[in-house]
Amino acid sequence: MTLRTILVPADGTEDSNRCMDMGFRMGRRLEGHVDALHVRADPKDTVPLLGEGMSVAMIEDMMDIAEKEGTTRSAQARQAFNSAIEKYGATLADAPTGSGFSARWVEEVGREDDGVAAHGRLADLIVAARPTEESDVSTNLTLNAAIFETGRPVLVVPPGEVAEPGRKIVISWNGSAQSARAVASAMPLLRAAESVTAFTVDSGRTSGERAPELASYLQWHGITANTQTISGPSSTVGPKLIEDLGAEGADLLVMGAYTHSRMRQLILGGVTRYVLEQASVPVFMAH
Repeated sequence: MTLRTILVPADGTEDSNRCMDMGFRMGRRLEGHVDALHVRADPKDTVPLLGEGMSVAMIEDMMDIAEKEGTTRSAQARQAFNSAIEKYGATLADAPTGSGFSARWVEEVGREDDGVAAHGRLADLIVAARPTEESDVSTNLTLNAAIFETGRPVLVVPPGEVAEPGRKIVISWNGSAQSARAVASAMPLLRAAESVTAFTVDSGRTSGERAPELASYLQWHGITANTQTISGPSSTVGPKLIEDLGAEGADLLVMGAYTHSRMRQLILGGVTRYVLEQASVPVFMAH
């Protein structure tokens, strides 16, 4: 698989601007194309959220406020896009080009998560922000849509300043279909990495012996990978993985997303949930 087209949701927030920067960095590195998707909220969608007993004038005022906020967000998102174009030297392109680093601004009205689900299915990679306590609700909805509704890999960007990922890559491998999909999708990055390390969990569900099998598969693709085994109860896997990421000096984690029941992980916790909450490096994941 090649990573030629990259989709970045653009809503003008700090979370979105981090993703814009990361998307353009990846686009420049891969000589790819970046689509910045801005979805303006329809002010009419605010009406069902308003309480009963509100007058027509009050509803109109609320719609005006929503429209002004949307206009402000649009301007902020477009400014971030224009700044990225100038900073990274992308060529504006509204139609496919044969090669080279290019970008396009895409704007529509609706819900951002719906837009990401629709456009993301025709992107090679989606760049989305990792939600924090300060993030808008839409940030979490957008990430869920990218992971569960597109069938495409997602690069999850953590808060704060992060280095361009891909120099030292760690793979979290449990032999699942989701892990296999993540590894296959990340192949262009794995080939270009200086070092690749595969971590396998030795538990009742997964055998540590699966790591050499992955290393052999990668070797067929010209990628030499070191292998390590994480042992211990399932509840310690997430923390141990994050700890080992730091010890390896990794700048990117490749893993399957929600390889067990999503509801089970949301209620009881799980490696995916823990990593999404704690990882300080970008996470390349696929469901």
